[in-house]
Amino acid sequence: MPFVQDLLARFRQTVTAYAGDEVLMQAGVSAAANVIVADGEVAGAEFETALTGVIASPILEKGYDVLMLEEALYDAIGRARTRAGRADNLRRVAAIAGRPSEQREAVFLVAADVADYDGIAEIEHATLAEIATALLVDKARLLEAVTDCSEVGGPAEEQDAEGDEMQSGQSGGQALVVTSQSAGNGPSK
Repeated sequence: MPFVQDLLARFRQTVTAYAGDEVLMQAGVSAAANVIVADGEVAGAEFETALTGVIASPILEKGYDVLMLEEALYDAIGRARTRAGRADNLRRVAAIAGRPSEQREAVFLVAADVADYDGIAEIEHATLAEIATALLVDKARLLEAVTDCSEVGGPAEEQDAEGDEMQSGQSGGQALVVTSQSAGNGPSK
């Protein structure tokens, strides 16, 4: 029976991907927008990080083009400039609280990537806490998983074919996607 349920879930995801998942898209751009505006500045690099993260969703990638996602992100940033708008954005984020953990965690991680562009400021930590609460995810666990993954993929010494050490670098501010397998399985509440 699990095979049939898995097959139906994949079919539903595929259909949703081609139809466009408006609720998931709004949750992603709204979470990112609240973080972008949290420190009072709207940096172009934060916008690009948010857009890259939202586009990385296989569901959104198939259902929306870049221009549609940019427009939705601009609208969400416009809302985030006021208290009422930030509350509206949080309602849009909370709308996916009943979704699978992979989708909720992906939305949180897009927001975390935006916050971490120049290091996560205290106000951004508070905003991420609100987003994590709305999504019913464990903020500390997800941020720790991202840190652990970036340390593994970050600057490290490697050896080439002759055994000589060489440095590998990591470009800062890149969107990092953590799957449920690397971040821990099951929903977090």
